[in-house]
Amino acid sequence: MKSPRRVARILLSVASVLIISGCGGSSPVTQPPPDVSGWTWVGGANVANQSGVYGTQGTPSSSNIAGAREAAVSWTDSSGKLWLFGGGGYDAVGRFGLLNDLWSFDGSNWTWVKGATTVNQAGVYGTQGTASASNVPGAREGSTSWTDAGGNLWLFGGYGLDASGFSRGHLNDLWKFDGSNWTWVSGANTIQQAGSYGTQGIADPSNVPGSRDGAVAWKDSSGNIWLFGGGGLDSTGTSGILNDLWKFDGSQWAWINGSNLVNQAGLYGTQGMASPSNAPGARWYPVSWTDGSGHFWLLDGVGFDSAATLGDLNDLWEFDGSNWIWVSGANVVNQAGVYGTQGTSSSSNWPGSRWEAGFRTDGGGNLWLFGGFGFDSAGTEADLNDLWKFDGQKWTWVSGGKLAKQAGVYGAKGTASQSNVPGARRSSVSWIDKSGNVWVFGGLGYDSTGNISELNDLWRFQP
Repeated sequence: MKSPRRVARILLSVASVLIISGCGGSSPVTQPPPDVSGWTWVGGANVANQSGVYGTQGTPSSSNIAGAREAAVSWTDSSGKLWLFGGGGYDAVGRFGLLNDLWSFDGSNWTWVKGATTVNQAGVYGTQGTASASNVPGAREGSTSWTDAGGNLWLFGGYGLDASGFSRGHLNDLWKFDGSNWTWVSGANTIQQAGSYGTQGIADPSNVPGSRDGAVAWKDSSGNIWLFGGGGLDSTGTSGILNDLWKFDGSQWAWINGSNLVNQAGLYGTQGMASPSNAPGARWYPVSWTDGSGHFWLLDGVGFDSAATLGDLNDLWEFDGSNWIWVSGANVVNQAGVYGTQGTSSSSNWPGSRWEAGFRTDGGGNLWLFGGFGFDSAGTEADLNDLWKFDGQKWTWVSGGKLAKQAGVYGAKGTASQSNVPGARRSSVSWIDKSGNVWVFGGLGYDSTGNISELNDLWRFQP
């Protein structure tokens, strides 16, 4: 089940498509022995729905911990420190809603950096283009983020509250955080904005993607940012799921590919062959990454297949900077996972169709995929806790269950064990540290008792 708020919003999105989807606390990190692989429960609670412990703003503490949440955004800076912003979850006094708190995690302690300790805060936009200590994005979930060459964070859109604070909906505001202050860069300070597409391929100051959440972004070798899909508004202001591809050069947007209308079927073409007529179907909460050549890869999401059927996808696409290539996976929705032998890569292995999975790439260019909501080996659609590795050619099922709805096995806090495993979940955040360890925080999923709700448990997987 989902939280009531997300049920209402997802049902509303589906309806528009059809018309046209405790205890535990925190503690200091204990590093595992270097020869012990597996999952370590590092911090947070082993039961759901925990309040945040904020402490003193700007001061790290072993007692601090971000509250339970889903659909936050995260990124890592040049020093390897994790940053976490917003999501839907619990504030300092246990109220549930949308958050706009900004946290950092240095590998041992959490620091509350900016934003409010209470939910449902309006955005403070200030003057467009001008940084200010009083600026802060409104509370939201499902935003898209990236970092530039200078280490600045960029935050786009999501579902949340605008400058008025009275209404919530999809946003298309673009923000930059320089490590100290926020700057409202472009987009509107009000919700539910239609996309302004302009001429395809031409950047223009008046162009801007429509309001949306659950989109993905990546950065090319020239520093341009590419934005794809999500759930939101098209050029006519119609709500649905998008497959538009945009490029942002640091000052202006250009609509590059895909449709300016919602709910488009996938145009797959011939598998393995690039074509200007190819385009992934519209999708919400997919997975994305870039390879060593700067090519963009797109996987999964909830959206439309080759027959315009709405469901969970497991198709893999590559974008070479000009054209899309359907690489592998099915061109129809709702595929069961093919797990093979745990720890062994195979060309026949493939994760089941899913969306809202956790994902990151390591220093070797491998994708690590964790959980999400989708299909297990038996074809059951529910929350997953499987961990996969993709080397660019083959998948390896690394850890977790091949059946859905698994409760978390926490073990002793700070101690790695082969029997430990996070519970099944979606909308977690994940990152990979400089040692190649995979980290997972929070999400909506199953705790140690099998209860499903918002989580704030922090895990590390040492390969």
